[in-house]
Amino acid sequence: MAKAGSFYYDQLNKEQQRAYYAMKEGLLNLQDSFAVPKLSGKELADIYFMIRMDCPSIFYSVTYSYRYYPDSTAVEMIPKYLFAKDKIREHRQALESRVKKLARQAADLDEKGKELFIHDFIVENVKYDKLKKEYSHEIIGALGNGVAVCEGMAKAVKILCDELNIWCIIALSENNPDKGIKYRHAWNVIRIGGQYYHLDATFDNTLSKDDTVRYDYVNLSDKQVFRDHEPVIWKVPACSDNDHFYYKEKKLSWTTMDEVRNRTKQAVKKGKVLLFHWRGGYLTKEVLTELLELFDEEARAKNKRSYVSVNWPQAVLRVRFEEGVGEKQLEMEEANEGEKE
Repeated sequence: MAKAGSFYYDQLNKEQQRAYYAMKEGLLNLQDSFAVPKLSGKELADIYFMIRMDCPSIFYSVTYSYRYYPDSTAVEMIPKYLFAKDKIREHRQALESRVKKLARQAADLDEKGKELFIHDFIVENVKYDKLKKEYSHEIIGALGNGVAVCEGMAKAVKILCDELNIWCIIALSENNPDKGIKYRHAWNVIRIGGQYYHLDATFDNTLSKDDTVRYDYVNLSDKQVFRDHEPVIWKVPACSDNDHFYYKEKKLSWTTMDEVRNRTKQAVKKGKVLLFHWRGGYLTKEVLTELLELFDEEARAKNKRSYVSVNWPQAVLRVRFEEGVGEKQLEMEEANEGEKE
């Protein structure tokens, strides 16, 4: 079984692995240039990206140029560094200290506790960077500046998992202009209790609001996650277990209208937000209409209105019960709002 720290390295052939090793050593040592085996431009670009997925601590170089002589068997790679070398060393030391300090807070938790600690840290402390600055693709954005895009959040999850000895990799999917998805998307595959699951802190980050942390994308199977994620570019382990999805484990995954009604009555009475996963068959328009009528009926009984947000692909509903008029009562949520244009 591949170690998470070398997951993409282990997928390469021998020549590609030599290029990977040369690039990684050159970047870790902050070299101005270094020789690597002469591969195709696409291979070199893929390997450069894979290194930074396997090793999020290399946060200071996101692009490069290269040159070679026609009869040479090697190319000279010239990395572009985001900061001066002294500044990189400072940032590196500060980030290492930050990671260790955060990890200490979760050191005594079990695997799932550590996973949720990391997830909640990203959701509560990192803001999605719609301007997409270069450093927002790296851990320095998420852990240093509190802003990141999906890649930066996924790398932050991985480096914290690495520190806490939880197997974790970064998954990457291609863009899809036909669906309005302009950018690649990155998230994590994590191993908990010997099983592999998808964990997308970015999607939960974009959904969480009003002090409510969302867990719509914690421990999903392949079947669940690919309802609203594009296929991965590079192979990741199969995630076949459906039984440890967060809401299911927390008994917030309901299968009957009676159960929803009982929980709704409690939420209205206590003035609490109702957040749950619908597991009573497909969430069709007809089922949603029935649920909306149920929420409205129970809200009116207490002179309130229901305000419903729906994550349709994952069948998760968030319902507030408040007095008021004029506000839109139904909102279709876009978990991937940061990745679409």
